[in-house]
Amino acid sequence: MERKRRKTEDVNQIAASIVEAVTSDRSCREQPVKEKNPAAVALGRLGGLKGGKARAEKLSAKKRSAIAKKAAQARWKE
Repeated sequence: MERKRRKTEDVNQIAASIVEAVTSDRSCREQPVKEKNPAAVALGRLGGLKGGKARAEKLSAKKRSAIAKKAAQARWKE
């Protein structure tokens, strides 16, 4: 039996059609929303609030300067 040829040979168009076919069926289904544990959220926020400050206090001035220089170079490189 002879195989049916696709209308297009472009790989990107074929990939896009496959992705659309796969995702279109799933987008119709509604997924349940997971509720977060309020105690865990509070603990995570507490750690996040003091994390940056504690890290900055632990770093030496020389190390902080090196980090800042590296960030500036990354920001301004071509």
